[in-house]
Amino acid sequence: MPDYHHLRHVKEQTRSKRTLWITLLLTLFFTVVEVIGGLLSHSLALLSDSAHMISDVFALSLSMTAIYLASRPPNSRFSYGYLRFEIIASFLNGLALCLIASGIFIEGFRRFFFPEEIRLGLMLTIAVIGLLVNVILTVMLSRSISEEKNLNVQSALWHFIGDLLSSVGVILSAVVIYFTGLLWFDPLMSLVIGLIIFIGGARIVREACLILMESVPEQYDLEQIRSVICSVEGVQDVHELHLWTISTDHHSFSAHVFISESIQPFCVILAITETLKKQFDISHVTVQVEHARIHPHGEYGEKFLKLQDREA
Repeated sequence: MPDYHHLRHVKEQTRSKRTLWITLLLTLFFTVVEVIGGLLSHSLALLSDSAHMISDVFALSLSMTAIYLASRPPNSRFSYGYLRFEIIASFLNGLALCLIASGIFIEGFRRFFFPEEIRLGLMLTIAVIGLLVNVILTVMLSRSISEEKNLNVQSALWHFIGDLLSSVGVILSAVVIYFTGLLWFDPLMSLVIGLIIFIGGARIVREACLILMESVPEQYDLEQIRSVICSVEGVQDVHELHLWTISTDHHSFSAHVFISESIQPFCVILAITETLKKQFDISHVTVQVEHARIHPHGEYGEKFLKLQDREA
């Protein structure tokens, strides 16, 4: 039997989908070019950039999967639909960034002790082409996020910001080596690139973990929300407050409220729901109405029984 949802647990993100398809195809093509160029030129900075590009292909594939799954409606097993896969994909993308950065660190330190000759012309040519590609893709993803907020696309953007900086680093490395002959500058630049990649990945992992742990979204103050609900006529107490994120910009809220026995419970629920929508833009709200006399809460509820007795 179909279930009614007053808030659709789906995401139709046409702009994000189109942007990610274009980005994926361009990235896949240039990854092949950069891997071949890195191997032929013996540039670790270029190879570290190509390793990051491989992670981009992986990240974009996950992001595409998440966007298509998010458009599927809820069912009896996945009552929230498939929105949470967006966060799982973001976590895996961030983790991939951190792991790739670790590999770059290891190879970078090795190259300090065992430097290799570098074909600067090929290295510089591919790096310049990579810079142009990454500028285009970064702009595309930035515009997509400005229209449709999505942690998946945000994690993909971090990949390409890292790529953009990597391309700049490779070009700088080639220029310095050309004029100074300092081969160690190539692994040094790869370590800088690796650090940038690691920082971006760690931020994405942190944000995804907070959502997976169902923490209160950072833009909300739970005590402020409690205070606002307590100001609703008839509400005596608010407890069992929970506010969590299903996916980007898709929040859920639940609470238990003690109310006066003299007031209509449906009026209280309606007032709380409308207040949360108006003041905090929270639409998915579940409120459980309780009376201290009917729903005993031990010593915690006794003070409200006394309050009700005084009101009577």
